[in-house]
Amino acid sequence: MINITDFKKVELRVGTIVEVSDFKEAHDAAFQLKIDFGGFGMRQSSAKITDYYTKEVLLNRQIIAVVNFSIKNIASFNSEVLVLGVDGKEKGIVLLDLDKPMQNGAKIS
Repeated sequence: MINITDFKKVELRVGTIVEVSDFKEAHDAAFQLKIDFGGFGMRQSSAKITDYYTKEVLLNRQIIAVVNFSIKNIASFNSEVLVLGVDGKEKGIVLLDLDKPMQNGAKIS
């Protein structure tokens, strides 16, 4: 169990995917994403979300991500944020999203 102080250390923010490309060097099928977090800046991420999503569907989509994890190097690509989703196991990852547009960089609380 964690307490509220621990949870508050995790910084969750809203961002909009502005670029999507195939991540050919990744071990499993994945995309490289460039995400606009408004005043927080642009960040990139690797995401294994190819089961349900195409590049066209992801472009301009708002997502929720953890923005204060350490950078993870994946096949010479620096993944700077963790895009959040639900693991449907054999069905793949389903992204968490918003039911209304929000400002990029808005903090989830």
